[in-house]
Amino acid sequence: MVKYYCNKTDIRSTWDSVASAFWQRYPNPFSTHVLTEDVVYREVTADQRLLSRRLLMKTNRLPRWAERFFPAGMSRSVYIVEDSIVDPVNRSLTTYTWNLNHTKVMSVEERCVFQDSVAQSGATQLKREAWISSSIFGFSKPIQEFGLARFKSNQVKAMKGLEYALSNLQGETPQRLLRDTMKDASEKAKEAAKSLASAAASGPQKPRQYV
Repeated sequence: MVKYYCNKTDIRSTWDSVASAFWQRYPNPFSTHVLTEDVVYREVTADQRLLSRRLLMKTNRLPRWAERFFPAGMSRSVYIVEDSIVDPVNRSLTTYTWNLNHTKVMSVEERCVFQDSVAQSGATQLKREAWISSSIFGFSKPIQEFGLARFKSNQVKAMKGLEYALSNLQGETPQRLLRDTMKDASEKAKEAAKSLASAAASGPQKPRQYV
C-alpha cells in the first residue's frame, strides 16, 4: 500500500520570480532541517530546457514510538535526490525528489509542477503530489501516517522558505514572515499551557505520549 497526497495552491508571484527564487531557497530560517545542497549535474538542452540534479541532506528524526525498534547508531540524516526541469518556453518548472537511504523504513517520492495560474493573473500555480510507502511488516501503516504528517509539516516550512526567498529577490523585508512564525509559535505555546493547566486541575491522569 502507498499513501498518496495531492495539493494545489496559488503563489502570489509571477512564474519568472518563483522560478528564480526556487534556486535561492536555502539557507532560510524556516528550513533548518535542510543541512546541505549540492548540484551534481546540469545541462541546457537543444530546446532550451534546463535539466538539473541536486543532492540534499536533511535531518531524519524518527517518531518516538519507533526509536525502540531501530538501531541506536542508525543515521539521523537522509539523502534526497532532486531532479528538475525548467522549461522557459512553456513556463513550467517540474521537480522530482526521492530519498536514497532508509528506503525500507520509509520511501517518499514527490513531484511538484510550477506553472502560470489560470485562475489568478500574475500568480503561479503549484501542484504537489507525494507517494509515501514503507516495507516494515506490521508497522507500514503507522509509518506512512507519520510520514504524511511530517511531509505536510515540511511543506509548510518549504512554502515559507520560498516566500522568504521571493521577499529577498524582490527587495522586500522578510521580517513579516519571521513575525508570523513567532506569532504562530506563541499561540501554540499558549494553547499547550491551557491544556496543561486544565489537566492539572482535573487531577492525576495517565501520561500522554507525543510523537
